[in-house]
Amino acid sequence: MTKKQRAEKIIDLLEKEYPLTDCTLDYDEAWKLLVSVRLAAQCTDARVNVVVKDLFAKYPSPAALAAATPEEIEEIVKPCGLGKSKARDIHKCMTTLVEQYNGQVPDDFDKLLKLPGVGRKSANLIMGDVFGKPAIVTDTHCIRLTNRMGLVDGIKDPKKVEMALWKIIPGEKGSDFCHRLVNHGREVCTARKAYCEKCCLQEVCKKVLK
Repeated sequence: MTKKQRAEKIIDLLEKEYPLTDCTLDYDEAWKLLVSVRLAAQCTDARVNVVVKDLFAKYPSPAALAAATPEEIEEIVKPCGLGKSKARDIHKCMTTLVEQYNGQVPDDFDKLLKLPGVGRKSANLIMGDVFGKPAIVTDTHCIRLTNRMGLVDGIKDPKKVEMALWKIIPGEKGSDFCHRLVNHGREVCTARKAYCEKCCLQEVCKKVLK
């Protein structure tokens, strides 16, 4: 079985196991997802969803966040950890949005990458979830599971994993595939242990087959 054939089968099985899947960060505007995904670094999505309620209530637009000081932002977001650097990046990012894009999040991957605090994972998340464009989000679940499944071979670098997956995952399937990996990684194929006995991928996962 080739990696592409294995990927097709895994996508099909995950779609059946997790028919409803979505980003676990709460947002109703693109700029809010940009803020939340920066806060989610080394922090749970659940905590971020709580913290941003106060942040967005006080600063309800990119312009409002740009007008605030990094210290004011930090005071609210510090429960997410790394408060100083996250607040600084959020302030710079929102300032750039206001000054260069009239407060709108660009729907171009390269432009997203140039925003302060935005890396490939964040840019892919925005492209897939907000704009419905091909995207592959290589978070910790994606990296761990694709290695276990045999879709990539011992690759830990997020960009290298992403590049390898682009070759075998249909672009239009990438975003939902990565969200389903998060679901599966939390419920079955956890960081501590892979519960293979209750896994829907037993027939195709390399970890089980070898």
